[in-house]
Amino acid sequence: MRFGKTLKNTVYPPWKGKYIDYTKLKTLLREHDVTGDASDSDDSQWTEQDEEAFVQELLNVQMDKVNTFQSETSQQLRERTSACEAKLRPLAPSAEGESVVLDEIEKRKMATEILEELDSITKEVSELEKYSRINFTGFLKAAKKHDRKRGTHYRVMSLVQVRLSQLPFNSEDYSPLVHRLSVMYSFVRETLTEDIVPPSKEPERGFGHDAYSSYKFWVHPDNVLEVKTFILRRLPVLIYNPGTSKNVETFDDPTITSLYFDSPRFDLYNQKVARAPEAGSLRLRWTGQLKDKPSIYLEKKIVTDSDTSREVKVQLKEKHIKEFLDDEYHLDKRVHRMEDMNNGESVEAESLKKDVEELQSFIKENDLQPMVRANYTRTAFQIPGDDRIRISLDTNLAMIREDSLDSDRPCRDPSQWHRTDLDDGEMTYPFGAIRTGEIVRFPHALLEIKLRGKAHQAEWINDLMASHLVKEAPRFSKFAHGVAELFENYVNSFPFWLGEVDTDIRRDPETAFYEEQERLAKRAEEEIAVGSFLGGTGSPGTHHISGSPFSRWNEYGGPSSFCRTSAVTEVPAKRRLSHIEPQQRAVQPPAPAPVEPVFEQEPPSRMTKIMQSLSLSKPSWMEREAVTLPPGVRHPGVWIKDTGPVRVESKVWLANQRTFIKWLHISILLSSLSLGLYNAAGKHNQIAHALAVVYTFFALFSAAWGWYMYEKRSRLIRQRSGKDLDNLFGPMVVCVGLAVALVLNFAFKYKAVLEQSRDNKPFEPSPGLPIHNTTMLDAAWRAQSHAQQIL
Repeated sequence: MRFGKTLKNTVYPPWKGKYIDYTKLKTLLREHDVTGDASDSDDSQWTEQDEEAFVQELLNVQMDKVNTFQSETSQQLRERTSACEAKLRPLAPSAEGESVVLDEIEKRKMATEILEELDSITKEVSELEKYSRINFTGFLKAAKKHDRKRGTHYRVMSLVQVRLSQLPFNSEDYSPLVHRLSVMYSFVRETLTEDIVPPSKEPERGFGHDAYSSYKFWVHPDNVLEVKTFILRRLPVLIYNPGTSKNVETFDDPTITSLYFDSPRFDLYNQKVARAPEAGSLRLRWTGQLKDKPSIYLEKKIVTDSDTSREVKVQLKEKHIKEFLDDEYHLDKRVHRMEDMNNGESVEAESLKKDVEELQSFIKENDLQPMVRANYTRTAFQIPGDDRIRISLDTNLAMIREDSLDSDRPCRDPSQWHRTDLDDGEMTYPFGAIRTGEIVRFPHALLEIKLRGKAHQAEWINDLMASHLVKEAPRFSKFAHGVAELFENYVNSFPFWLGEVDTDIRRDPETAFYEEQERLAKRAEEEIAVGSFLGGTGSPGTHHISGSPFSRWNEYGGPSSFCRTSAVTEVPAKRRLSHIEPQQRAVQPPAPAPVEPVFEQEPPSRMTKIMQSLSLSKPSWMEREAVTLPPGVRHPGVWIKDTGPVRVESKVWLANQRTFIKWLHISILLSSLSLGLYNAAGKHNQIAHALAVVYTFFALFSAAWGWYMYEKRSRLIRQRSGKDLDNLFGPMVVCVGLAVALVLNFAFKYKAVLEQSRDNKPFEPSPGLPIHNTTMLDAAWRAQSHAQQIL
């Protein structure tokens, strides 16, 4: 899609007129007056006044307009946020633990109004980030178009880049504002729900230790802020504050470093990619820079066959890490301290000793050493004290080599447990000082959703999973991706997602909706097929999954019924949690009212199957019924594939022309055959005359059919039609007709020979089809052969 149309579709209606005037810039550039070769005659028409007018409009008028609007809007959003904070202050308890006494109705009314204002601010923050990005792209597009058209004598790209670096409209960080909104969202939700009967503490056994269902997704950088604002309306942001500052605006998302271990043979990587049972991994993890002396954890993770995991973790100081890895340090002082506090007997001390022994034996048995470092910025979402829903969003992900496999040029000093050049130099993303080949920057953000217990019933989570903002990436691993990208010559197997990393994962919302419908319809067909063998109504297609977007609550408090059959096309656009283990799904009983399918499809007859195999009937994908669109979604009118100029590969046109020439060849052969047969026939040989007319008819039919199909296929190609281009009628008519004519001609000649032999007369070839004239027979067979090739 051209940028002008993209800009038009991206405009936020209340801000119309505040975007870059891309049409005016193209008019000043006089794009349509310039040919593609940018000849000297074209440049001679472009004067200094034209160049000055374009540069003035681009660098001063348009950039100043966009920058002023962005700055003013950003300031207004901060002021509106501060106003909401001021309104909420009377509801918050004071330093002495007291709060202003307000009427409960007035209190709830105020909280509801503030919640609506927060929704409005959050929406505009997301739109402002899109506004900055699309305008930034517009300025670069305009400069690139100028240099391509007028680059022989004038160039403005460098000026545009310098000017953009001086303006903050595309580099402003909205994270502090997002954090403030998250805090207020959390407070307002508590205010609105404190007078309602609090939800009973569900007796979920082993709080904090139950198995989680984990879902991983990729997020395009253009959609990161929108995903953040979508989540923070339901979950607060966990703020990482290593210092003592109480100013929320100084809180930044933490930078996390994970240092992964493996053997020189990459045994742990191969086990992880092959999904071997009891596959394990080992990493060192810390937050921030090592100079700040953060807490460092050594973690071992074992994944079992049932996709559950077990972790062993100990906390270490930086000065003891090398000794611990070399099996020279065993946390003896910490163990003795625990035993002294409990009079020599401590469950914690025994557990710690067991963990230390397991970790050190795991390192020694597998000959593990640091191999890959993953550095990323994490934004975490979770309700404090409630870990049923945990969401993390990792951005600025970079994988860096930490190995010492190459003795001539090691990435890490073998005597050290980490790369000192990175940590001593306090390098941060994008790590520009690292040598080429030692770093790979992941192009997307990573979203991980962990759900426990009844958290699967949250409908907004299903909406996020099924939206166009994310792309599902099951089993994605930073460790596996880093090894596959950085040690390509050392490993012979790669993870399945590697080929999709460089693709554009952005999707149009309507396209995402149709893709989800097709996926659900296909699953429904499979479930009905399986249910037909099970018998009765116990088909999986009639189950109601609690917490999935398919269950809708009716006016009586129960889930409304739905039935998915091969004929049902009204399916919602939200994704069902298909990866939840069966034992984690809560199955609701079917609604009292029976559900009848729209229709039942009879099994196709044998003739129907034969006709389908010959492509004489429409394929199944052309017989899809029109789907019912949800509210707010309209039919696009013109498909994306039908927009823009028609570009057809040369081989497509040449194939159509080659087929037409084949038909002309058949027509010429049949014309020659009929002419020779007619000239060789006598005056009284009516049979030969009749056959000559038949061959002439087939010659004319071949020429007419070839021209008709050539025009039809050309029209379908120009229209980008999805219809089939093949047609069996013409080739079958020619083949069958020639075969019948040749058989009749042979029968007549054979009959004449028999009659002459009975009269004891020497055989004289009659002027039908001369037997000695092999050229005509050869022409007939060649014509039939060409028709069979086309068939």
